[in-house]
Amino acid sequence: MSIKNLDFKFINLSHKYFVPVARFGLFVIFFWFGFLKVIGLSPASDLVQALFEQTINFMSFNQFIVLFGLFECLIGILFIIPGLERLAIVLLFFHMVTTFMPLFILPAVTWSGFLIPTLEGQYIIKNLVIISTAIGIASNLHSKNGVK
Repeated sequence: MSIKNLDFKFINLSHKYFVPVARFGLFVIFFWFGFLKVIGLSPASDLVQALFEQTINFMSFNQFIVLFGLFECLIGILFIIPGLERLAIVLLFFHMVTTFMPLFILPAVTWSGFLIPTLEGQYIIKNLVIISTAIGIASNLHSKNGVK
């Protein structure tokens, strides 16, 4: 079998399985990390609390972290239900806006120097991969008028 033939087969296989694997991957990330927040075991809780203290003051942090975790679980679940990907992507957009906020609101926590992220900063910046994956899923959705 030639390299060209292997390359062709790999690309076709990737095209066939990208969307289901990406949807499952986003489900795992959002549901798992959200569930950890709900049960009080998230390693991101300190970062979330620091951002919460800078931005939200209309509820307790304990209420917020559970609701935020449930919101993440919902995003994950929506990614695995066929036909609800659009809603998941819209909710993901709002989630990503809040997720990137610490880079600007909490620079002492997220940066150790110019363009040198802390571990927390790296945790946030890696969300660009999540955004890219969601864009890839969206690019495979059919529009309401039947055009892809």
